[in-house]
Amino acid sequence: MDVLAELLRGLRARDAFLLRTVLDPPWSLRIRDAAPLSVTTVVRGNAWVVPAAGTPTALGPGDVAVLRGPDPYTVADRPETPPQVVIHPGQRCTTLGGRDLADSMTLGLRTWGTRPDAAAVLLTGTYTGGGAVGAGLLAALPPLVVLSADDAAPPVVPLLAAELHRDRPGQEAVLDRLLDLLVIAALRRWFDRPDAGAPGWYRAYADPVVGLAVRLVQDDPARPWTVARLAAAGGVSRAAFARRFAAVVGEPPMAFVTGWRLALAADLLRDTELTLTAVARRVGYGSPFALSAAFKRAHGISPHEYRAAR
Repeated sequence: MDVLAELLRGLRARDAFLLRTVLDPPWSLRIRDAAPLSVTTVVRGNAWVVPAAGTPTALGPGDVAVLRGPDPYTVADRPETPPQVVIHPGQRCTTLGGRDLADSMTLGLRTWGTRPDAAAVLLTGTYTGGGAVGAGLLAALPPLVVLSADDAAPPVVPLLAAELHRDRPGQEAVLDRLLDLLVIAALRRWFDRPDAGAPGWYRAYADPVVGLAVRLVQDDPARPWTVARLAAAGGVSRAAFARRFAAVVGEPPMAFVTGWRLALAADLLRDTELTLTAVARRVGYGSPFALSAAFKRAHGISPHEYRAAR
């Protein structure tokens, strides 16, 4: 299993919102859509991202900002420009007083703003929903990640900008995939930094023994994994493997196995109509009763209650 791909799938990448925004200064957008993940890149001009808590950060052409929700933030021509537009959940756009702006600022296919040739051009993609599998990866992100044009997969941005103007069969699928490519490239670059604070299991991929164990569990959670079996796969003793796994990942091997299985179970309960018995079988529990007991210990509610709430 590719966890970055699972993250985007859990965020419902196929239903992502993508828009080209064109604005003349002074401009300032207050984003209050509570989306779990958004990405903004500058095609022309400059912009500033002002997180709810933190330092304003400048964006130039080709720079990419990845924003982890649900906290609000502001995107503006200057940090001091007061907000003029509020973006609400569902991408509803209003003035500060609540007047709807959807029709008055629509400029054609996937384009919104003041005029087509405005000084600043931004591309924004917003993911909705969320899944338990990707929650650990999102939780490791700071509220704002900014990558320079040299770091953030430059070829993707102009291609995405060009495709936004087109209206051909399958265009939504093309845009979704390009947006996913941009986000995956940005997250890879960020988590590869020594100071990025990537989750332990993500860092473990580089370890030949622990990384193999992590991949085995993620690829086949239904297998009856034990510390001894995982250690044998890596060709090391049980005791040496357990120490090494805990040091790299930050938790014992079987705690990781349990956490991964329960995250998968949560996503299956949310996104599928599988019976509890089928979910239990897929994630490595011998019975729905065993899964229910483990799930309630982790989440505080039963699988049935979790599914009903979702």
